[in-house]
Amino acid sequence: MQATAYTYDPETRTGQVLLDDGTPLPFDAPAFDAGGLRMLRPGQRVRIETEGEPRRITLVTLQTF
Repeated sequence: MQATAYTYDPETRTGQVLLDDGTPLPFDAPAFDAGGLRMLRPGQRVRIETEGEPRRITLVTLQTF
């Protein structure tokens, strides 16, 4: 699934993405670490993986074409 980075705190490695319908969805440090990123800037397109209900992000990484 694709989303747009909305917020990111480099100290805690947590933040939020906006889904394409505008819904914010938070991510935690393990989800950020799973993607192998070092930093994330608001506005970047990302690929996320989710699980469960309510949805929980398990991976955040950059969207590549």
